[in-house]
Amino acid sequence: MPIEPANMQHLNWNDLRYLLALDRTHSLGGAARTLGVDSTTVSRRLEAVQAAIGARLYQRLAGGRLQLTRAGERAVAHAERIEHEVNQFTGSLEGTDAAVSGTVRVTSVPIMVDRLLVPASASFVKRHPAVQLEFIAEPRGLSLTRREADLALRLARPKVGGMRVVARRIGLMRYASYGPASCSKREIAALPWITYDETMSHLPQARWLAIVSAKRGEAIANIRANDAEALIEATAAGLGKTLLPAAIADRDSRLQRLRGVAEIAEPAREIWLLIHAHLRRLHRIETVAQWLERIVPR
Repeated sequence: MPIEPANMQHLNWNDLRYLLALDRTHSLGGAARTLGVDSTTVSRRLEAVQAAIGARLYQRLAGGRLQLTRAGERAVAHAERIEHEVNQFTGSLEGTDAAVSGTVRVTSVPIMVDRLLVPASASFVKRHPAVQLEFIAEPRGLSLTRREADLALRLARPKVGGMRVVARRIGLMRYASYGPASCSKREIAALPWITYDETMSHLPQARWLAIVSAKRGEAIANIRANDAEALIEATAAGLGKTLLPAAIADRDSRLQRLRGVAEIAEPAREIWLLIHAHLRRLHRIETVAQWLERIVPR
């Protein structure tokens, strides 16, 4: 059911805050924790919003997760524009940092979250204590259009999202070959290559490993994984050698970079930042996006 502008005019900002909190947490309990109230209050205020608009704004899925309806998505879009204006107004009165608050959900592959984003977040949290960062480490690409995350770091140019997602290239992830630091160069030369499982065979680093091992007649290890985090641990344990993001693996004292391993140059992957179009001008989103641009490898 369409949302009539006249109905939206009857709502106040307090009402819309409950809808935004539900959208960002997907549960009454999560919205209650975000706003510092109990679940009963959230439920009651959401019912009031629905009554004012005259449309059902969310539905309950299996497992208790709440999902916005089409009318709910439109209502959230209105609410986010109001939130942006409120933040802009607050910032003009109180200063930039004071206006940056709220929850921002950032998703990327596990190795980027575990080895890059989390270690770098201490200085961000110190500067912006009112911002709650939620990191979602996920090998598959979560959908920003379905609001599974607010920001995404991807290692390839996005192919979906259309006008609803704003994407820009912000860095470059170079790869290099590594072996265990506990082994000599001769011992590493005899080790097999640790690679990805078949579901990840399309990745540039997986293709490089397949080509180099075949070209050099070197064995593939009996252990495979679907994420570089596992490849790091397997290499550090002495199970083989592999190809890893240099900006991350160079920081791990358990690994050593291998030089002149193959005639084929190691690959490099573009780092892309994705932002939902409706969120990109929110102060907290802009602040986190700028921080991500500063910390990614260039």
